[in-house]
Amino acid sequence: MNKLVWILTMMAVLVIAGTGFARAQDEGPTSNLRFVVVRDTDGKPVRNAQVVLHPVKSHGKQSAAEIELKTDVDGKTNVDAIPYGQLRVQVLMPHFQTFGEDYEINKPEMEITVKLKHPSGQYSIYDNHGDDKKPQ
Repeated sequence: MNKLVWILTMMAVLVIAGTGFARAQDEGPTSNLRFVVVRDTDGKPVRNAQVVLHPVKSHGKQSAAEIELKTDVDGKTNVDAIPYGQLRVQVLMPHFQTFGEDYEINKPEMEITVKLKHPSGQYSIYDNHGDDKKPQ
C-alpha cells in the first residue's frame, strides 16, 4: 500500500511539473531524450541519480517548469516529447559533484551521456602546504 501511494505521488509530481513543457509542445517539433549517467573514473553506471530538466528562456534564464527523472540500475533514463530549444540539464547524486550544462535540443532523438566526478579536495588554510613561512 505504501509503495502504491509513493508511485501515485511521483506520477502526480511529474504531471504537475510537466505542464510547462506541455504548453511548449503545441509550438513546434519535439524530441525524445535518452540520458546515460556514468562515473567519470571507470565508466560504471550510476543508479538513482536525479536528472532535472529546465527549459531555458531568452537571456539564459531557466523557466519555472521542470521535470525530474531518476536513473535505473544501468544509469539510464528517458523522457519523450521535449520541445526543441535550449534545455538545462542538472544531475545530482550524493558523493558526486553536481553536473549542469545547457543543451540545444534540435533532433527528434538525442542521447546525452553525463560523466559524474567525485568531489575534489578542499583547500584549507589550516593544512600544511609546505610553506616555510609560518604566522607569527
